[in-house]
Amino acid sequence: MFDSHVAVLLEQAVALVNALTDGEARGRPYTAPRGAGLAEAIEAIEAAVPRVAASLPRAVDAAQAQYFVAAAGRMREVFRAMQDGDVDAAAVTVNDLLRDTGARPRLDRSAGEPWQMHFHGRDDSFAAGVSAAGATALALAVGGGLAGRLGVCRADRCDRVYVDTSRNAARQFCSTACQNRAKAAAFRARRA
Repeated sequence: MFDSHVAVLLEQAVALVNALTDGEARGRPYTAPRGAGLAEAIEAIEAAVPRVAASLPRAVDAAQAQYFVAAAGRMREVFRAMQDGDVDAAAVTVNDLLRDTGARPRLDRSAGEPWQMHFHGRDDSFAAGVSAAGATALALAVGGGLAGRLGVCRADRCDRVYVDTSRNAARQFCSTACQNRAKAAAFRARRA
């Protein structure tokens, strides 16, 4: 299984991909936020998964918002490649993300806090720091024998991603709602 820090970074990568990429979610078309709503969505993701880039200034301007969108799109490619069983494609995309985000490990801390592992430079932007952390977590999953735990929801009309943290590695859906929709559809099909 993933260590707690990597699990948090993967959770944040999933949140970025699911919030910032268009597609389908729970049986409905999903359009990622644009304009002013984009910065708000990014800030909400960061608030939900705290302390990933605690030492970076958190202002999200238009350029950083677009950086997040681009990184989320590339992270989605990793999940899709793993869903398709193409570990080589996932590894190439992860390596590109690591290079382009400038990911590098370092110990850092905020005043009064213990030392923590971060994967960005002291002067990186918030977008680069969070994206580097996500790229590193994906690299640890793909390169650490846990790549099969990265998935894309198998429910009809849903392409949201997830990380399978179950004991038996049997997760197939992004949410309980999608799992219930798939079970109900299978039940209806059997009855017909």
